[in-house]
Amino acid sequence: MEDEKKVIAANQQGPENGPSRHQASEFNTRSVLTLVGAALSTFCTVGFLNAFGVFIEYYQRHILTDKSAFDLSWIGSFSTFVFFLAAAPAGLLVDRIGPTILLIVGGVITLFSMFMISLCREYYQFFLAQGFLLGTGQAFLACPVLAMISRHFNKNRGLATGFTIAGSSLGGVIWPIMVNELLNKDGVSFGWTIRIVSFTMVPLVVITCVTVRPPASDRPKNEEAATTDSKDKPKKKTDLSIVKNRVFQTFCAGIGLFYLGMFSPFFYTTSYAVSLGMSTSFAFYLVSILNAASLFGRISAGWLADKYGHFNLCSICAILSAVVAFCWTAATNSAGLVVWALAYGFCSGSILALQVSCGTKLATPETYGTAVAPVWNELILTFVRGSGLFGSPISGELIKYSYLALSMYVGAATLAGGGLICAARFQLTRKLRDVV
Repeated sequence: MEDEKKVIAANQQGPENGPSRHQASEFNTRSVLTLVGAALSTFCTVGFLNAFGVFIEYYQRHILTDKSAFDLSWIGSFSTFVFFLAAAPAGLLVDRIGPTILLIVGGVITLFSMFMISLCREYYQFFLAQGFLLGTGQAFLACPVLAMISRHFNKNRGLATGFTIAGSSLGGVIWPIMVNELLNKDGVSFGWTIRIVSFTMVPLVVITCVTVRPPASDRPKNEEAATTDSKDKPKKKTDLSIVKNRVFQTFCAGIGLFYLGMFSPFFYTTSYAVSLGMSTSFAFYLVSILNAASLFGRISAGWLADKYGHFNLCSICAILSAVVAFCWTAATNSAGLVVWALAYGFCSGSILALQVSCGTKLATPETYGTAVAPVWNELILTFVRGSGLFGSPISGELIKYSYLALSMYVGAATLAGGGLICAARFQLTRKLRDVV
Protein backbone atom coordinates (compact mmCIF):
# COMPACT_ATOMS: atom_id res chain seq x y z
CA MET A 1 0.00 0.00 0.00
CA GLU A 2 2.86 2.36 0.83
CA ASP A 3 4.39 1.65 -2.61
CA GLU A 4 1.24 2.84 -4.37
CA LYS A 5 1.21 6.07 -2.35
CA LYS A 6 4.89 6.69 -3.11
CA VAL A 7 4.32 6.30 -6.86
CA ILE A 8 1.41 8.74 -6.76
CA ALA A 9 3.48 11.24 -4.76
CA ALA A 10 6.35 10.90 -7.24
CA ASN A 11 4.03 11.46 -10.19
CA GLN A 12 2.60 14.58 -8.57
CA GLN A 13 6.14 15.94 -8.23
CA GLY A 14 7.15 14.91 -11.77
CA PRO A 15 9.14 12.06 -13.22
CA GLU A 16 12.49 13.70 -13.42
CA ASN A 17 13.72 15.55 -10.38
CA GLY A 18 10.99 15.33 -7.79
CA PRO A 19 10.43 18.43 -5.65
CA SER A 20 13.49 20.21 -7.02
CA ARG A 21 12.32 20.07 -10.60
CA HIS A 22 12.21 23.46 -12.28
CA GLN A 23 8.65 24.75 -12.46
CA ALA A 24 8.77 25.30 -16.22
CA SER A 25 5.49 25.33 -18.08
CA GLU A 26 4.43 21.99 -19.47
CA PHE A 27 2.85 23.76 -22.43
CA ASN A 28 5.57 24.22 -25.01
CA THR A 29 5.69 23.80 -28.79
CA ARG A 30 6.42 20.08 -28.68
CA SER A 31 3.82 19.25 -26.03
CA VAL A 32 1.08 21.38 -27.64
CA LEU A 33 1.69 19.79 -31.06
CA THR A 34 1.57 16.37 -29.43
CA LEU A 35 -1.70 17.34 -27.75
CA VAL A 36 -3.22 18.42 -31.07
CA GLY A 37 -2.05 15.26 -32.84
CA ALA A 38 -3.35 13.11 -29.99
CA ALA A 39 -6.80 14.73 -30.16
CA LEU A 40 -6.91 14.15 -33.93
CA SER A 41 -5.97 10.52 -33.35
CA THR A 42 -8.87 9.87 -30.97
CA PHE A 43 -11.14 11.85 -33.33
CA CYS A 44 -10.45 9.30 -36.07
CA THR A 45 -10.40 6.18 -33.86
CA VAL A 46 -12.57 6.11 -30.74
CA GLY A 47 -14.70 8.87 -32.23
CA PHE A 48 -15.57 6.66 -35.18
CA LEU A 49 -16.24 3.69 -32.90
CA ASN A 50 -18.64 5.85 -30.90
CA ALA A 51 -20.69 6.43 -34.05
CA PHE A 52 -21.41 2.75 -34.68
CA GLY A 53 -25.03 3.15 -33.54
CA VAL A 54 -25.69 4.99 -36.81
CA PHE A 55 -24.42 2.02 -38.83
CA ILE A 56 -26.54 -0.54 -36.95
CA GLU A 57 -29.70 1.33 -37.93
CA TYR A 58 -28.61 1.80 -41.58
CA TYR A 59 -27.38 -1.77 -42.07
CA GLN A 60 -30.63 -3.18 -40.72
CA ARG A 61 -32.76 -1.06 -43.05
CA HIS A 62 -30.73 -1.14 -46.27
CA ILE A 63 -27.78 -3.53 -46.62
CA LEU A 64 -28.12 -6.41 -44.13
CA THR A 65 -31.89 -6.51 -43.89
CA ASP A 66 -31.92 -10.19 -42.94
CA LYS A 67 -29.82 -9.59 -39.82
CA SER A 68 -31.14 -8.70 -36.37
CA ALA A 69 -29.82 -5.99 -34.04
CA PHE A 70 -28.15 -8.80 -32.10
CA ASP A 71 -26.25 -9.96 -35.20
CA LEU A 72 -25.22 -6.47 -36.25
CA SER A 73 -24.06 -5.50 -32.76
CA TRP A 74 -21.34 -8.16 -33.01
CA ILE A 75 -19.59 -6.07 -35.66
CA GLY A 76 -19.24 -3.07 -33.36
CA SER A 77 -18.56 -5.10 -30.22
CA PHE A 78 -15.90 -7.20 -31.96
CA SER A 79 -14.26 -4.01 -33.23
CA THR A 80 -14.17 -2.71 -29.65
CA PHE A 81 -12.84 -6.06 -28.43
CA VAL A 82 -10.04 -6.11 -31.03
CA PHE A 83 -9.27 -2.47 -30.23
CA PHE A 84 -8.80 -3.41 -26.56
CA LEU A 85 -6.89 -6.59 -27.44
CA ALA A 86 -4.44 -4.92 -29.83
CA ALA A 87 -3.92 -1.98 -27.47
CA ALA A 88 -2.01 -4.21 -25.03
CA PRO A 89 0.93 -4.94 -27.39
CA ALA A 90 0.70 -1.36 -28.68
CA GLY A 91 1.10 -0.07 -25.14
CA LEU A 92 4.04 -2.35 -24.48
CA LEU A 93 5.77 -1.49 -27.76
CA VAL A 94 5.50 2.28 -27.37
CA ASP A 95 7.60 2.03 -24.20
CA ARG A 96 10.33 0.32 -26.23
CA ILE A 97 10.35 1.78 -29.75
CA GLY A 98 8.50 5.07 -29.40
CA PRO A 99 5.27 6.23 -31.06
CA THR A 100 6.15 7.05 -34.68
CA ILE A 101 6.39 3.58 -36.21
CA LEU A 102 3.28 2.42 -34.36
CA LEU A 103 1.30 5.46 -35.50
CA ILE A 104 2.27 4.95 -39.14
CA VAL A 105 1.31 1.26 -39.00
CA GLY A 106 -1.95 2.07 -37.24
CA GLY A 107 -2.80 4.86 -39.66
CA VAL A 108 -2.19 2.72 -42.75
CA ILE A 109 -4.28 -0.17 -41.40
CA THR A 110 -7.08 2.18 -40.33
CA LEU A 111 -7.35 3.90 -43.70
CA PHE A 112 -7.06 0.63 -45.61
CA SER A 113 -9.87 -0.92 -43.54
CA MET A 114 -12.09 2.13 -44.12
CA PHE A 115 -11.75 1.85 -47.88
CA MET A 116 -12.47 -1.88 -47.62
CA ILE A 117 -15.70 -1.15 -45.69
CA SER A 118 -16.89 0.93 -48.64
CA LEU A 119 -16.73 -2.23 -50.80
CA CYS A 120 -18.50 -4.54 -48.35
CA ARG A 121 -21.89 -6.06 -49.11
CA GLU A 122 -22.00 -9.29 -47.06
CA TYR A 123 -22.12 -9.72 -43.29
CA TYR A 124 -18.80 -11.56 -43.09
CA GLN A 125 -17.13 -8.79 -45.12
CA PHE A 126 -18.30 -6.12 -42.65
CA PHE A 127 -17.20 -8.34 -39.78
CA LEU A 128 -13.67 -8.67 -41.16
CA ALA A 129 -13.20 -5.08 -42.35
CA GLN A 130 -15.11 -3.06 -39.75
CA GLY A 131 -14.86 -5.55 -36.91
CA PHE A 132 -11.36 -7.01 -37.07
CA LEU A 133 -9.17 -4.85 -39.31
CA LEU A 134 -10.48 -1.44 -38.22
CA GLY A 135 -10.21 -2.29 -34.52
CA THR A 136 -6.60 -3.41 -34.95
CA GLY A 137 -5.52 -0.31 -36.85
CA GLN A 138 -7.26 2.08 -34.48
CA ALA A 139 -5.58 0.51 -31.44
CA PHE A 140 -2.11 1.19 -32.86
CA LEU A 141 -3.18 4.71 -33.83
CA ALA A 142 -4.72 5.64 -30.46
CA CYS A 143 -2.74 3.92 -27.69
CA PRO A 144 0.70 5.50 -28.38
CA VAL A 145 -0.70 9.04 -28.23
CA LEU A 146 -2.10 8.47 -24.73
CA ALA A 147 1.31 7.29 -23.53
CA MET A 148 2.96 10.39 -25.01
CA ILE A 149 0.46 12.72 -23.34
CA SER A 150 1.28 11.13 -19.98
CA ARG A 151 4.97 11.75 -20.58
CA HIS A 152 4.51 15.38 -21.57
CA PHE A 153 2.13 16.37 -18.77
CA ASN A 154 2.28 15.76 -15.03
CA LYS A 155 0.70 18.69 -13.21
CA ASN A 156 -1.90 19.16 -15.98
CA ARG A 157 -2.23 15.48 -16.91
CA GLY A 158 -5.96 15.30 -16.23
CA LEU A 159 -6.71 18.34 -18.38
CA ALA A 160 -4.40 17.17 -21.18
CA THR A 161 -5.84 13.67 -21.16
CA GLY A 162 -9.37 15.08 -21.09
CA PHE A 163 -8.59 17.25 -24.11
CA THR A 164 -7.13 14.25 -25.94
CA ILE A 165 -10.10 11.99 -25.23
CA ALA A 166 -12.45 14.87 -26.06
CA GLY A 167 -11.28 14.41 -29.63
CA SER A 168 -13.19 11.13 -29.66
CA SER A 169 -16.32 12.95 -28.47
CA LEU A 170 -15.96 15.47 -31.27
CA GLY A 171 -15.58 12.57 -33.69
CA GLY A 172 -18.71 11.02 -32.23
CA VAL A 173 -20.50 14.29 -33.01
CA ILE A 174 -19.11 14.91 -36.51
CA TRP A 175 -19.10 11.41 -38.02
CA PRO A 176 -22.82 10.58 -37.42
CA ILE A 177 -23.91 13.97 -38.78
CA MET A 178 -21.61 13.60 -41.78
CA VAL A 179 -22.85 10.08 -42.54
CA ASN A 180 -26.50 11.07 -42.03
CA GLU A 181 -26.23 14.09 -44.33
CA LEU A 182 -24.53 12.11 -47.08
CA LEU A 183 -26.71 9.00 -46.90
CA ASN A 184 -30.15 10.31 -46.01
CA LYS A 185 -30.22 13.86 -47.37
CA ASP A 186 -27.77 14.15 -50.25
CA GLY A 187 -28.50 10.68 -51.60
CA VAL A 188 -24.85 9.62 -51.76
CA SER A 189 -24.33 5.86 -51.96
CA PHE A 190 -23.02 3.95 -48.95
CA GLY A 191 -19.74 3.18 -50.71
CA TRP A 192 -18.97 6.79 -51.53
CA THR A 193 -20.10 7.96 -48.11
CA ILE A 194 -17.46 5.76 -46.48
CA ARG A 195 -14.86 6.83 -49.05
CA ILE A 196 -15.53 10.50 -48.30
CA VAL A 197 -15.14 9.76 -44.59
CA SER A 198 -11.88 7.93 -45.36
CA PHE A 199 -10.46 10.78 -47.44
CA THR A 200 -11.36 13.16 -44.60
CA MET A 201 -9.33 11.01 -42.22
CA VAL A 202 -6.20 10.94 -44.40
CA PRO A 203 -4.78 14.41 -43.56
CA LEU A 204 -5.77 14.03 -39.89
CA VAL A 205 -3.85 10.75 -39.61
CA VAL A 206 -0.82 12.33 -41.34
CA ILE A 207 -0.85 15.24 -38.88
CA THR A 208 -0.98 12.79 -35.98
CA CYS A 209 2.02 10.83 -37.25
CA VAL A 210 4.04 14.04 -37.74
CA THR A 211 3.19 15.89 -34.52
CA VAL A 212 3.10 13.23 -31.79
CA ARG A 213 6.61 13.00 -30.33
CA PRO A 214 8.11 12.12 -26.94
CA PRO A 215 9.41 14.95 -24.73
CA ALA A 216 12.82 16.35 -25.69
CA SER A 217 14.15 15.17 -22.32
CA ASP A 218 13.51 11.56 -23.38
CA ARG A 219 16.13 11.85 -26.14
CA PRO A 220 19.76 11.13 -25.31
CA LYS A 221 21.78 14.35 -25.21
CA ASN A 222 24.71 12.76 -26.99
CA GLU A 223 23.77 10.18 -29.61
CA GLU A 224 27.30 8.84 -29.81
CA ALA A 225 27.40 8.32 -26.07
CA ALA A 226 24.04 6.68 -26.26
CA THR A 227 25.28 4.34 -28.97
CA THR A 228 28.34 3.43 -26.91
CA ASP A 229 26.24 2.88 -23.81
CA SER A 230 23.79 0.71 -25.72
CA LYS A 231 26.61 -1.72 -26.56
CA ASP A 232 27.55 -2.13 -22.93
CA LYS A 233 24.07 -2.19 -21.41
CA PRO A 234 21.68 -5.12 -21.76
CA LYS A 235 18.54 -4.64 -23.81
CA LYS A 236 15.75 -2.90 -21.99
CA LYS A 237 13.07 -5.31 -20.86
CA THR A 238 9.40 -4.47 -20.71
CA ASP A 239 8.47 -3.44 -17.18
CA LEU A 240 5.29 -5.25 -16.12
CA SER A 241 5.51 -4.37 -12.43
CA ILE A 242 2.36 -2.27 -12.75
CA VAL A 243 0.22 -5.40 -13.21
CA LYS A 244 1.13 -6.59 -9.69
CA ASN A 245 -0.28 -3.44 -8.14
CA ARG A 246 -3.40 -4.38 -6.13
CA VAL A 247 -5.06 -1.01 -6.64
CA PHE A 248 -4.40 -1.26 -10.38
CA GLN A 249 -6.00 -4.71 -10.48
CA THR A 250 -9.11 -3.55 -8.63
CA PHE A 251 -9.38 -0.48 -10.85
CA CYS A 252 -9.07 -2.58 -14.02
CA ALA A 253 -11.82 -4.90 -12.82
CA GLY A 254 -14.03 -1.88 -12.20
CA ILE A 255 -13.36 -0.40 -15.62
CA GLY A 256 -14.06 -3.77 -17.24
CA LEU A 257 -17.45 -4.12 -15.55
CA PHE A 258 -18.26 -0.51 -16.37
CA TYR A 259 -17.50 -1.13 -20.05
CA LEU A 260 -19.83 -4.13 -20.00
CA GLY A 261 -22.73 -1.70 -20.05
CA MET A 262 -21.32 1.69 -20.92
CA PHE A 263 -21.35 1.53 -24.73
CA SER A 264 -24.88 0.09 -25.08
CA PRO A 265 -26.63 3.50 -25.06
CA PHE A 266 -24.22 4.72 -27.76
CA PHE A 267 -25.22 1.71 -29.88
CA TYR A 268 -28.96 1.56 -29.16
CA THR A 269 -30.20 5.09 -28.42
CA THR A 270 -30.96 5.45 -32.12
CA SER A 271 -33.10 2.30 -32.30
CA TYR A 272 -34.82 3.21 -29.01
CA ALA A 273 -35.88 6.57 -30.45
CA VAL A 274 -37.17 4.90 -33.62
CA SER A 275 -39.13 2.40 -31.50
CA LEU A 276 -40.93 5.37 -29.89
CA GLY A 277 -42.03 6.57 -33.33
CA MET A 278 -39.48 9.35 -33.72
CA SER A 279 -37.91 10.12 -37.09
CA THR A 280 -34.75 8.35 -38.19
CA SER A 281 -33.04 11.71 -38.78
CA PHE A 282 -33.68 12.81 -35.19
CA ALA A 283 -32.59 9.40 -33.90
CA PHE A 284 -29.26 9.73 -35.77
CA TYR A 285 -28.63 13.07 -34.10
CA LEU A 286 -29.03 11.53 -30.64
CA VAL A 287 -25.67 9.79 -31.11
CA SER A 288 -24.11 13.19 -31.82
CA ILE A 289 -25.82 14.69 -28.76
CA LEU A 290 -24.46 11.90 -26.57
CA ASN A 291 -20.95 12.50 -27.83
CA ALA A 292 -21.24 16.28 -27.64
CA ALA A 293 -22.10 16.01 -23.95
CA SER A 294 -19.25 13.58 -23.37
CA LEU A 295 -16.84 16.10 -24.92
CA PHE A 296 -17.60 18.62 -22.17
CA GLY A 297 -17.61 15.85 -19.58
CA ARG A 298 -14.12 14.69 -20.53
CA ILE A 299 -12.52 18.13 -20.53
CA SER A 300 -14.23 19.39 -17.35
CA ALA A 301 -13.62 16.12 -15.47
CA GLY A 302 -9.94 16.19 -16.41
CA TRP A 303 -9.61 19.79 -15.24
CA LEU A 304 -11.42 19.11 -11.94
CA ALA A 305 -9.43 15.90 -11.39
CA ASP A 306 -6.16 17.83 -11.38
CA LYS A 307 -7.55 19.81 -8.43
CA TYR A 308 -9.68 17.32 -6.53
CA GLY A 309 -8.17 13.96 -7.39
CA HIS A 310 -8.41 11.63 -10.40
CA PHE A 311 -9.71 8.64 -8.46
CA ASN A 312 -12.21 10.83 -6.62
CA LEU A 313 -13.72 12.20 -9.84
CA CYS A 314 -13.66 8.82 -11.59
CA SER A 315 -15.61 7.20 -8.74
CA ILE A 316 -18.23 9.97 -8.68
CA CYS A 317 -18.72 9.95 -12.47
CA ALA A 318 -19.09 6.14 -12.56
CA ILE A 319 -21.84 6.15 -9.93
CA LEU A 320 -23.65 9.06 -11.58
CA SER A 321 -23.51 7.23 -14.93
CA ALA A 322 -25.24 4.24 -13.35
CA VAL A 323 -27.99 6.43 -11.86
CA VAL A 324 -28.66 8.07 -15.24
CA ALA A 325 -28.63 4.69 -17.02
CA PHE A 326 -31.40 3.39 -14.74
CA CYS A 327 -33.53 6.35 -15.90
CA TRP A 328 -33.14 5.61 -19.64
CA THR A 329 -36.69 4.43 -20.39
CA ALA A 330 -38.19 7.23 -18.32
CA ALA A 331 -37.42 9.42 -21.35
CA THR A 332 -40.37 8.86 -23.70
CA ASN A 333 -40.40 12.02 -25.84
CA SER A 334 -37.86 13.95 -27.86
CA ALA A 335 -37.16 16.55 -25.16
CA GLY A 336 -36.71 13.87 -22.51
CA LEU A 337 -34.37 11.86 -24.72
CA VAL A 338 -32.21 14.90 -25.43
CA VAL A 339 -31.91 15.69 -21.72
CA TRP A 340 -31.14 12.06 -20.91
CA ALA A 341 -28.54 11.84 -23.70
CA LEU A 342 -26.84 14.99 -22.43
CA ALA A 343 -26.72 13.66 -18.86
CA TYR A 344 -25.49 10.17 -19.76
CA GLY A 345 -22.96 11.46 -22.29
CA PHE A 346 -21.53 13.94 -19.78
CA CYS A 347 -21.17 11.43 -16.91
CA SER A 348 -20.02 8.36 -18.84
CA GLY A 349 -17.72 10.33 -21.13
CA SER A 350 -15.69 11.46 -18.16
CA ILE A 351 -14.62 7.87 -17.46
CA LEU A 352 -12.67 7.52 -20.70
CA ALA A 353 -10.57 10.56 -19.82
CA LEU A 354 -10.12 9.74 -16.14
CA GLN A 355 -9.24 6.06 -16.56
CA VAL A 356 -5.99 6.97 -18.33
CA SER A 357 -4.91 9.54 -15.76
CA CYS A 358 -5.82 7.16 -12.92
CA GLY A 359 -3.75 4.39 -14.50
CA THR A 360 -0.72 6.57 -14.96
CA LYS A 361 -1.01 7.82 -11.38
CA LEU A 362 -0.11 4.28 -10.32
CA ALA A 363 2.69 3.89 -12.87
CA THR A 364 6.23 5.08 -13.31
CA PRO A 365 7.14 7.07 -16.46
CA GLU A 366 8.81 3.95 -17.87
CA THR A 367 5.53 1.98 -17.69
CA TYR A 368 3.10 4.62 -18.98
CA GLY A 369 2.53 2.73 -22.22
CA THR A 370 1.61 -0.42 -20.27
CA ALA A 371 -0.59 1.56 -17.90
CA VAL A 372 -2.59 3.44 -20.54
CA ALA A 373 -3.22 0.43 -22.78
CA PRO A 374 -6.99 0.25 -22.78
CA VAL A 375 -6.75 -3.50 -22.14
CA TRP A 376 -4.97 -3.56 -18.88
CA ASN A 377 -7.22 -6.62 -18.65
CA GLU A 378 -5.15 -8.36 -21.32
CA LEU A 379 -2.34 -8.29 -18.83
CA ILE A 380 -4.20 -9.25 -15.65
CA LEU A 381 -7.94 -9.79 -16.00
CA THR A 382 -9.16 -11.53 -19.14
CA PHE A 383 -12.83 -11.09 -18.29
CA VAL A 384 -12.38 -7.32 -18.59
CA ARG A 385 -11.33 -7.83 -22.19
CA GLY A 386 -14.47 -9.88 -22.75
CA SER A 387 -16.64 -6.97 -21.62
CA GLY A 388 -15.86 -5.16 -24.88
CA LEU A 389 -16.88 -8.25 -26.85
CA PHE A 390 -20.06 -9.33 -25.08
CA GLY A 391 -21.53 -6.11 -23.71
CA SER A 392 -23.33 -4.90 -26.83
CA PRO A 393 -24.55 -8.34 -28.08
CA ILE A 394 -26.05 -8.95 -24.63
CA SER A 395 -27.83 -5.61 -25.02
CA GLY A 396 -29.04 -6.59 -28.49
CA GLU A 397 -30.57 -9.77 -27.06
CA LEU A 398 -32.23 -7.92 -24.18
CA ILE A 399 -34.00 -5.62 -26.64
CA LYS A 400 -36.14 -8.63 -27.64
CA TYR A 401 -37.72 -8.39 -24.20
CA SER A 402 -37.86 -4.63 -23.69
CA TYR A 403 -35.74 -1.52 -23.52
CA LEU A 404 -36.49 -1.44 -19.80
CA ALA A 405 -34.54 -4.69 -19.44
CA LEU A 406 -31.68 -3.08 -21.38
CA SER A 407 -31.79 -0.02 -19.14
CA MET A 408 -31.62 -2.16 -15.99
CA TYR A 409 -28.71 -4.14 -17.41
CA VAL A 410 -26.72 -1.03 -18.31
CA GLY A 411 -27.41 0.50 -14.91
CA ALA A 412 -26.44 -2.67 -13.01
CA ALA A 413 -23.20 -3.18 -14.98
CA THR A 414 -22.06 0.43 -14.60
CA LEU A 415 -23.02 0.45 -10.92
CA ALA A 416 -20.98 -2.70 -10.24
CA GLY A 417 -18.03 -1.20 -12.11
CA GLY A 418 -18.41 2.07 -10.24
CA GLY A 419 -18.38 0.19 -6.95
CA LEU A 420 -15.03 -1.41 -7.75
CA ILE A 421 -13.58 1.92 -8.89
CA CYS A 422 -14.62 3.35 -5.51
CA ALA A 423 -12.99 0.34 -3.82
CA ALA A 424 -9.72 1.08 -5.65
CA ARG A 425 -9.91 4.67 -4.45
CA PHE A 426 -10.34 3.56 -0.82
CA GLN A 427 -7.48 1.10 -1.18
CA LEU A 428 -5.25 4.13 -1.63
CA THR A 429 -6.68 6.04 1.33
CA ARG A 430 -9.76 5.74 3.52
CA LYS A 431 -9.94 9.47 4.16
CA LEU A 432 -12.76 11.07 2.18
CA ARG A 433 -11.11 14.47 1.96
CA ASP A 434 -7.82 13.24 0.53
CA VAL A 435 -7.02 14.33 -3.03
CA VAL A 436 -6.18 11.07 -4.77
